[in-house]
Amino acid sequence: MDLHMLKIFKAVADAGGVARAAEKLHCVQSNVSARLTQFEKTLDIKLFHRAGNRLAITEDGVRLLGYAERLLQLAEEARQAVTGRGAPRGKLRIGSMETAAALRLPAVLADFHAQYPQVELQLGTGPTNSLIEQVLGHSIDVGLVAGPVYSEELNQLDLFEEELVLVTDLMHPPVDVAADVQNRTVLSFRAGCAYRGRLERWFAEGDVTPKIIEFGAFETIIACVGAGMGVTAMPAALLIKRNLMSTVRMHPLPPRIARVKTVLIWRKDSRRNPAREAFIDCFPRHHPSLAAACLPC
Repeated sequence: MDLHMLKIFKAVADAGGVARAAEKLHCVQSNVSARLTQFEKTLDIKLFHRAGNRLAITEDGVRLLGYAERLLQLAEEARQAVTGRGAPRGKLRIGSMETAAALRLPAVLADFHAQYPQVELQLGTGPTNSLIEQVLGHSIDVGLVAGPVYSEELNQLDLFEEELVLVTDLMHPPVDVAADVQNRTVLSFRAGCAYRGRLERWFAEGDVTPKIIEFGAFETIIACVGAGMGVTAMPAALLIKRNLMSTVRMHPLPPRIARVKTVLIWRKDSRRNPAREAFIDCFPRHHPSLAAACLPC
């Protein structure tokens, strides 16, 4: 199967339309549209439902997409094996919880980029459950997620332990139990966020069912909490690093809720990837407590 055609198909599936895919692929829209139509005729199946400028992937398209991602990844690994002589190069697709990306990744990414400028870094953020699915589905190479992760298909490396705190506006009185905020709205990342899951468990243990409003960005959540719109749960270290203690108030949560590990995951069956291994090796330089850890390849 033509790898270039699979690349075009995947780009259209990821972008949800031909125009954005063409922009990503740096080619004209008419060429992408023609090649996609030709691909469907060759396979004698419909890969997308067309509705104006939007394309919705069909069930056959979803099945093909999984194979396309695996074939393209295997092709990249083969290219690195025969051309790179083990030197990190090519593309490294990283997924991370937004809070981990803001708190833990900047120094690591800067170090990695300075050492290996030939590696094309791609970083996306999302909730833990979504990132695990992306690693399993070959959409990303590594993921920083809340652990532990229970999957026999994944390698898992403990990186850090965060302390979650309940965050309110500055004028809120002390919070000892969930009932103290039972009338407050929870501001959170979308479903699948591990921090949100822990906060929901704390509320459930206190027989409290709060209203939840979802946001896409850490900064928006904290700004709205500071304005008195609701409460949230965030790593204490991130609030301190961003100098936010003058805008919000932190309240301790029970240890069983507050202590959560950040782990790095990647597929066990993936081939040797020098870029991924070099990325893993960057963490102990910035977090010495990891230096003694065994980093599996």
